[in-house]
Amino acid sequence: MIKVTVVCVGKLKESFWREAVAEYAKRLGRFCKFEVRELPERTSPKEEAAEILRACKGYVFALAVEGKGCSSERLSEKLGALADAGREITFVIGSSCGLDQSVKARADEMLSFSQMTFPHQLMRVILAEQIYRAFMIRAGAEYHK
Repeated sequence: MIKVTVVCVGKLKESFWREAVAEYAKRLGRFCKFEVRELPERTSPKEEAAEILRACKGYVFALAVEGKGCSSERLSEKLGALADAGREITFVIGSSCGLDQSVKARADEMLSFSQMTFPHQLMRVILAEQIYRAFMIRAGAEYHK
């Protein structure tokens, strides 16, 4: 079973964010081994970079405003191809300060979910939902409709 890890900086303090991510993690259990790895916040993205880079395994998607947008269908195709190839997948969400250039350089792909700015706590929920949606699309399920 493919492993999908979300590496993120900071903890989810509010229970409603934690519950939402936990629900998608539970749903994802039938498709992949899903893990959220929380790293401590530092005073700058440069200080956070070393820990983020150590946590990155396999194919790395970095969420960044300057990344490329993609549809849910395209994400599904990409995750499916990586799963078929037996590749581990890591998604990286930086802190509110963003990601250091070294993390962006390590990424195999930079994704942007919107030109708008979202709180990184909410982005974790949105990302978990989109990963779930991608696997549901691949499975031909009605969820996506």
